[in-house]
Amino acid sequence: MRLSRFHLHTEKETPAEAEIVSHKLMLKAGMIRKLAAGLYTWTPLGLRVLRKVEAVVREEMNRAGAIEMAMPSIQPRELWEETGRWEKFGPQLLKLRDRKDQEYCFTPTAEEAVTDFFRQEVASYKQLPLNFYQITTKFRDEIRPRFGVMRAREFVMKDAYSFHIDDASLAAEYRNMYDTYARIFTRLGLRFRAVAADTGAIGGNASHEFHVLADSGEDALAFCETSDYAANVELAEAIAPGPRPAPSEPLREVATPTQKTCEEVAALLGIPLARTVKSVAVIGTGPDGQPQFTLALVRGDHMVNTIKLAKLPGLAEYRLANEAEILEYLGSEPGFLGPLNPRKPIRVIADRSVAAMADFVIGANKPGAHIAGVNWGRDLPEPEVADLRNVVEGDPSPDGKGVLRIARGIEVGHVFALGRKYSEAMHCTVLDAHGKAVHPAMGCYGIGVSRIVAAAIEQNHDDAGICWPEAMAPWQVAVCIINPKQDPAVTAAAEALYSELLAAGIDTVLDDRGLRPGAMFADIELIGIPHRVVVSARGLEAGHYEYRARTASASETLDKVTLLTRLGR
Repeated sequence: MRLSRFHLHTEKETPAEAEIVSHKLMLKAGMIRKLAAGLYTWTPLGLRVLRKVEAVVREEMNRAGAIEMAMPSIQPRELWEETGRWEKFGPQLLKLRDRKDQEYCFTPTAEEAVTDFFRQEVASYKQLPLNFYQITTKFRDEIRPRFGVMRAREFVMKDAYSFHIDDASLAAEYRNMYDTYARIFTRLGLRFRAVAADTGAIGGNASHEFHVLADSGEDALAFCETSDYAANVELAEAIAPGPRPAPSEPLREVATPTQKTCEEVAALLGIPLARTVKSVAVIGTGPDGQPQFTLALVRGDHMVNTIKLAKLPGLAEYRLANEAEILEYLGSEPGFLGPLNPRKPIRVIADRSVAAMADFVIGANKPGAHIAGVNWGRDLPEPEVADLRNVVEGDPSPDGKGVLRIARGIEVGHVFALGRKYSEAMHCTVLDAHGKAVHPAMGCYGIGVSRIVAAAIEQNHDDAGICWPEAMAPWQVAVCIINPKQDPAVTAAAEALYSELLAAGIDTVLDDRGLRPGAMFADIELIGIPHRVVVSARGLEAGHYEYRARTASASETLDKVTLLTRLGR
């Protein structure tokens, strides 16, 4: 490719609307252009990178035995009603009507469509297992699209769906896809972690997320550096601490006239934050099916994990208690709440760390006061105990092989073992070896292809621009001509080198635009070409080329043989 015949439009200034590095650099490098909120046009440069990612994904999916197909992006309401997701998926599902007033959605995921395809095409266990995949555009009506293509409304996704006669076959394919994803992200040159995750709106009974590690990541990951343990913070188990100490303080009320937070109370009393207990009031469902007022207790320096809380009996559909309910059950205003002496019977659930505490501080259930020296068994009945909190840096690893570190990650892939949720809902069956109709087990495997592009930039950039891993770069090598119109010999030498590199299978671009060296080099660095070769009159006279790797601090002077060896010729 010759840049004089290519559309490359870079920007000198950082766009005002961009918040994170990838969004800024994709706009500056001219990879994307905004059409509307959360909708982006991929320019020729951006599309080259996107296609490089797609190629690796496609090669590895084919290698793993998956079969490529294409399903419509617009799907009928009737399919989504079969699974109950027409309403359940929420406002992210973009709904539309055609001229006949029939309702459709612009699909964010294709479990319904692929299950419908399968139930019409496959009849026997002898045809299983099968894994169908597609690489296509999806749409989710994000309430606040932001960060460029990182959280766009329209995006490119690889989604795959497998079908199995039994759980053992599903488990084998789940592992196959897990390993395939690891190969994909390794080939793309990304630093990543696979973490155990919650199944969320997709559903199922097993789930792993693949995260590119980056400081700008929206997800917090917990992992152990001395073992293979890794999980999303929302799922990572917080191990129970050691035995509870014996009480050593008397129960007493302390004045906290304006101190409502655990931090403020701890500062006033001169005690560690870890000696305070935070009470979160929620309304769940009791054994009788009626609303039940519940206090969830975590240490003052910990945060309630809402996903863990929702998995407890009676709390699947919990909500926060309002001030009237708090006053009714506890006789207090928020900021002074605690489990001691409620006005009405309540359910108390203590996090494991709280259950192991002694001489702790809680709200007194009256304005301007807290209770210190509180102990289980003596002052409060033994509580219901559960893992309620987010893990923190330094917590013991659940596998007992070290301590946890917390890092930020950008989710770029997700694998689910769906089980029979969709095949049962859609009455999808095959005949087993005994001629009996059974529901096949299913797996679901997604990769955010367009998000990978942004995630790679978040992980690979410097002050000059993007530093692409070679597998994702729009070109591997840029041959830059100094003053092409003034010296035909320089142009001829650059053309010859360009042709030789192409013949050797090296994806090369020739910068023959005639720009001044500073502007030309700035563009090549901004768009992230891994290798730059400069052809100049001075270099030709000396019999060498100026070579610089994108991440190197300085250029090198190389003869042609050494240069070609360096470039993998």
